[in-house]
Amino acid sequence: MVANGDGMPGDEQAENKEEDQAGVVKFGWVKGVLVRCMLNIWGVMLFIRLSWIVGEAGIGLGVIIILLSTMVTSITGLSTSAIATNGFVRGGLGVIIIGLSVVVTTLTGISMSAICTNGVVRGGGAYYLISRSLGPEFGGSIGLIFAFANAVAVAMYVVGFAETVVDLLKESNSMMVDPTNDIRIIGSITVVILLGISVAGMEWEAKAQVILLIILLIAIVNFFIGTVIPSNNDKKSRGFFNYQASIFAENFGPSFTKGEGFFSVFAIFFPAATGILAGANISGDLEDPQDAIPRGTMLAIFITTVAYIGVAICVGACVVRDATGSMNDTVISGMNCNGSAACGLGYDFSRCRHEPCQYGLMNNFQVMSMVSGFGPLITAGIFSATLSSALASLVSAPKVFQALCKDNIYKALQFFAKGYGKNNEPLRGYLLTFVIAMAFILIAELNTIAPIISNFFLASYALINFSCFHASYAKSPGWRPAYGIYNMWVSLFGAILCCAVMFVINWWAAVITYVIEFFLYIYVTYKKPDVNWGSSTQALSYVSALDNALELTTVEDHVKNFRPQCIVLTGGPMTRPALLDITHAFTKNSGLCICCEVFVGPRKLCVKEMNSGMAKKQAWLIKNKIKAFYAAVAADCFRDGVRSLLQASGLGRMKPNTLVIGYKKNWRKAPLTEIENYVGIIHDAFDFEIGVVIVRISQGFDISQVLQVQDELEKLEQERLALEATIKDNECEEESGGLRGLFKKAGKLNITKPTPKKDSSINTIQSMHVGEINQKLVEASTQFKKKQGKGTIDVWWLFDDGGLTLLIPYILTLRKKWRDCKLRIYVGGKINRIEEEKITMASLLSKFRIKFADIHVIGDINTKPNKESWKFFEEMIEPYRLHESCKDLTTAEKLKRETPWKITDAELEAVKEKSYRQVRLNELLQEHSRAANLIVLSLPVARKGSISDWLYMAWLEILTKNLPPVLLVRGNHKNVLTFYS
Repeated sequence: MVANGDGMPGDEQAENKEEDQAGVVKFGWVKGVLVRCMLNIWGVMLFIRLSWIVGEAGIGLGVIIILLSTMVTSITGLSTSAIATNGFVRGGLGVIIIGLSVVVTTLTGISMSAICTNGVVRGGGAYYLISRSLGPEFGGSIGLIFAFANAVAVAMYVVGFAETVVDLLKESNSMMVDPTNDIRIIGSITVVILLGISVAGMEWEAKAQVILLIILLIAIVNFFIGTVIPSNNDKKSRGFFNYQASIFAENFGPSFTKGEGFFSVFAIFFPAATGILAGANISGDLEDPQDAIPRGTMLAIFITTVAYIGVAICVGACVVRDATGSMNDTVISGMNCNGSAACGLGYDFSRCRHEPCQYGLMNNFQVMSMVSGFGPLITAGIFSATLSSALASLVSAPKVFQALCKDNIYKALQFFAKGYGKNNEPLRGYLLTFVIAMAFILIAELNTIAPIISNFFLASYALINFSCFHASYAKSPGWRPAYGIYNMWVSLFGAILCCAVMFVINWWAAVITYVIEFFLYIYVTYKKPDVNWGSSTQALSYVSALDNALELTTVEDHVKNFRPQCIVLTGGPMTRPALLDITHAFTKNSGLCICCEVFVGPRKLCVKEMNSGMAKKQAWLIKNKIKAFYAAVAADCFRDGVRSLLQASGLGRMKPNTLVIGYKKNWRKAPLTEIENYVGIIHDAFDFEIGVVIVRISQGFDISQVLQVQDELEKLEQERLALEATIKDNECEEESGGLRGLFKKAGKLNITKPTPKKDSSINTIQSMHVGEINQKLVEASTQFKKKQGKGTIDVWWLFDDGGLTLLIPYILTLRKKWRDCKLRIYVGGKINRIEEEKITMASLLSKFRIKFADIHVIGDINTKPNKESWKFFEEMIEPYRLHESCKDLTTAEKLKRETPWKITDAELEAVKEKSYRQVRLNELLQEHSRAANLIVLSLPVARKGSISDWLYMAWLEILTKNLPPVLLVRGNHKNVLTFYS
């Protein structure tokens, strides 16, 4: 199975085969990843903002900002230690700004490469990588905001393109309306054209991207050529002097304008680094995503970083910061503007250092056009960069959104999962992205939302880094990335760095991003999507559970930490729900509960049946919100299976200490071996120092026959519906088929005519089975699911078993369903000391901190029962008595050999007082606890070898006869209650 995939290898091979047969267009690493990433990383920043960044921060700090922006996303140890010296930071902030950007993107790129090479990558880009690594909660939350960020990014890039066109229209006095509305008109037309290219198919979109890259590369080469072409007087008056050491020295240090600083300049440049996922976002359209994404992304980061640094150094060495257009006013080497020189700040020229100044490094677009060999190529490069970025975002958003919708994490978005054509194009997603982009273009106020979008991208980068760290930290054997150049601690550093950069760019946008992501995370967690992707979250949960279990083994058990940890012999958990419910009531959120089933018979058949039902029965527990495990064994006999469970269940300190079984209601009709096994299990539990709880309810626990009838009825109902559908289809064909239908009608008569009989037989079977269902049994099976009204739990604490008989009912009173029930404590005592013993017991319970409503001391607990009760008991055991005293010695010995299980007269006489006690206790229970919600009673113990199994079963029968639900409890004589805090 693929480590980070979401299906079996066979499924993936079948899907790939279907795609090959359908002629799906797939891209290699160059056209699919390298081209897209380069275009997106360069974007509008290269020609519109980079010269201003160098002018503000200087060459040194500007380059570092680029490097850090590019490197935040990798996992190698490229840290900022290289820029730690004070003099360098103060002398070259431009290099530092570039460096910071490179650190961000490189760290993310390396983390992403490690994740991509750890298994087959399907469509969905960043969403797919994060969701398959960290699970649907993180993936679902980041996937939605990442898709939205890409959709709004379309508007941002298109508006950038439209602003450039409007500037050209202003220069030629060709405005259509006004600047704002012209931006809206041009932006709307542009996004419609881009939508047409995208809808035409990925092949056309890829061709358009290649053409745009060629134009952009030509523009970059044109710029470098222009730096060595000798400058003329006109260019010198505007600040361009070719390469000069004095200009380089002057521009190396920062010169921030009012209101600007290192972090504000970094925040303006960093959006250039948000393009590294452009290739990963179309992972479903790549021939080999595992190879293409790491290779294309990392090479794109390297090439664009070199280009950014090269352009920053060249423009900083050739152009002065401030120039007025007059040779006499140009500011050079150490000179300051005298009030007549000024420069524009940023691409909108809305803030100024001094009013009249128009040229120099601070004048962005004009600087690049002036320096280049042929100015219009720079304009073409800007158009190419903005349109390519917009086109990439327009493709990325629907692809990511479609993958999110296919996983059905947000059920309301399932409509957008459908794809069309050979490439499974998300046309509905394209339209939604178009609507979002058009809305923001028409608003034309992107300055407010731009920081939030940048933070959305950074949140994705942070989670990609954290995914790589988390997968490594979980130590899952399935984490085997082919890309080995990563380190989990550097990935963690990258994640922290991304989070820090979010606040550097805009603190309130970072807060909004975290709030939205947290809300979506809580929503997905609450909905619990039914997916299993083998995430590192699951792996870490296992590691944590294992570490905690091992740590528990180093700590000695303490009485204060005792909790009932139960093995419940339910068989299949759905067959005895009431037994499971009452056990779950005192183990939920506090103790271990294991539902156990023993398969008896030929081992091969039993193991096959057992294995086939394991997952289904555990799933039933989860579906019914029962916090329990399911375990099963195959054995030659029932007792051997239970013995194995008692010895081997649990792990370390999390081992069962209490056995819970249902009362064997049919013991009088059961075969001898079943009785021997049943009583033998109780003895085995005590031998293993495990407490025993026997639960009896009037109707019994086993509803397997009811479930079988329900299954049969469901099958019959399905057959009936299928038959009706077939008949309806046939009738429609006959009505629409004309003469052909008439000829076919005779052939269909054998289907349609017997229908009434079939329906009547179904109805007969249904009514017959419904009549057979024991409604009381069904109601009894759910009695512990209901909230118990005001009443009592009567505790008959007759033996000191360590306190388990007291602890279980106390725990029950803490549960919501049993909260209204009060504890009444019944103990045996002497008639002449009832009050003293009552006070003593009250004091004891107070020390145990167990709240009780009343205490009753029963003084006549050891008196003989009345004659009617004793007669009933004698009649009950009569079929199982040997009556050897009425026979001669030879006959008696023969009967003992033939029926050693029968109750002898000697045995009955030896334990007559104990038999009296059980019968008498039932009388007292009838008198005092008949109206109780639940009776918890000390379980009598039969000494092994001295009391026959049938006599012991008779004791249990007479003790619990005609009573409310009874729990017969006997601890293993280890203290479970303590006085001390």
